[in-house]
Amino acid sequence: MAVMLCVGMHTRLTGKVKMARSINEVAVAALSRREHSLLEMRRKLKLKSFEEDEIDICLETLIDNNLLSEERFTESYINMRKRRGYGPGRIAQELRERGIDEYQYDDFLDRNNPDWQAIMRQQYCKKYGNQPAEDYTEKVKRAKHLQLRGFPLEWIFKLNSMDLDEF
Repeated sequence: MAVMLCVGMHTRLTGKVKMARSINEVAVAALSRREHSLLEMRRKLKLKSFEEDEIDICLETLIDNNLLSEERFTESYINMRKRRGYGPGRIAQELRERGIDEYQYDDFLDRNNPDWQAIMRQQYCKKYGNQPAEDYTEKVKRAKHLQLRGFPLEWIFKLNSMDLDEF
């Protein structure tokens, strides 16, 4: 029969034996996989049933030791979403949902960077090839797809009105 420790520990079942992990172990394990925002890490630790006081102390320690950095998270998250073909509007919305303020991500997002239009064109070609839209309905469908991915309407209208080689 397995013994379970509960004081400041999270338990997980590995086979028939329960292993207890401290809050720091849980946090560092999560950070070893990818960067997290402060809000994401707080939510993860709450889900593991840790106390608010423990979470606050743990997060302070992680920040002091530079293991948890919202700046690193922001840069990493933007680069990851750019590689997956998302635009600046969608990425900004997702960062706000993760507790990142606009002043923290605005420099990294740099909406005037020409890379964004290249990403949009690449996303368009991946989905629709080099075939122009045949009718108005098809143009609207394509525009909506790009808009949902976070690209500004101004760029979408420009792309829809031009030959892809001109854009």
